[in-house]
Amino acid sequence: MTVAGTSVASPSVAAPPQPRAHATRPRLGFLGVGWIGRHRLQAIAADGCAEIVAIADVSADCVREALQDVPGTVAATSLDALLAADPDGIVIATPSALHAAQARAALARGVAVFCQKPLARNGAETADVVNAARAADRLLGVDFSYRHTQAMQRVRELVASGDIGTVYAVDLVFHNAYGPDKPWFRDPALSGGGCVVDLGIHLVDLVLWTLGFPRVERVASRLYAGGRRLGPHPRVVEDYALAELDLAGDVAARMACSWNLAAGCDAVIEATFHGTRGGASFRNVGGSFYDFVAERFDGTRRTALASPPDAWGGRAAVAWARRLARERRYDPAIEEVNAVAQTLDAIYAG
Repeated sequence: MTVAGTSVASPSVAAPPQPRAHATRPRLGFLGVGWIGRHRLQAIAADGCAEIVAIADVSADCVREALQDVPGTVAATSLDALLAADPDGIVIATPSALHAAQARAALARGVAVFCQKPLARNGAETADVVNAARAADRLLGVDFSYRHTQAMQRVRELVASGDIGTVYAVDLVFHNAYGPDKPWFRDPALSGGGCVVDLGIHLVDLVLWTLGFPRVERVASRLYAGGRRLGPHPRVVEDYALAELDLAGDVAARMACSWNLAAGCDAVIEATFHGTRGGASFRNVGGSFYDFVAERFDGTRRTALASPPDAWGGRAAVAWARRLARERRYDPAIEEVNAVAQTLDAIYAG
């Protein structure tokens, strides 16, 4: 099922320019340089895989601070002005309701896109952006950052190897004791939803990605706001959610996510895969949002697979920029994001 979204005015779109000769380092623009956008900018700048040519943000303070990281970069006043700088790609880190229209506008100009999750507020909008990337034949990426932690990489490798046997159950948890601090997160028309689209999206992506994107056969869910049960397609954002996903191959996945939960620590983040010959788990350490371990379980024994430190936050953005340097054309792998968005739609449908 698809959650109906309110319309968002698209920026004016000019005809796609003629492609220029392939450069060694792609030229990038950054649309939105708040905390996450600036962090991705810093990661790409430190890696040296791209040239940052322009940045834009509605906050003059954010622009001023970001310019300190990349002196000499142009400060643009809008998406149109950013695209006028003729970038090969843009990195989008704006409020969720703007992602789809901004991504489509860039793609229509022949500009590749890397976007913060969610790519859009629902499955229909997500498919529209993916279709736009295919039509433009331009690279599209989404910041599913937890895929790029060393811990989750080790878990996925172990599952794929078959060493823990056939996976038949998965437990997924993401509790954030604080919740978002921007008002737009609390408006479903602007955010697309609450903790599910903010946190649960990572869990859904991790289970599908780790298992090779099996078909989602059934979804059952319960959403709450302030302890009150919500109905299907709620008009308020949820702060607690439970979901059961039946995946092809008789795999049962259970997901719980929340904002502002009294969990006794800052965060609880975990993805545990139960197989017929053992288990594999990705989890945070001591309530941290940044430190993760991977472990293999054999009966009552556990074996460490990965542990901190691990500077993973900007790896997805860097990987996209490096890919852009090699090949700017459409990558069909992005179509996996449709399955994630459709699963979230089903969770919101109840």
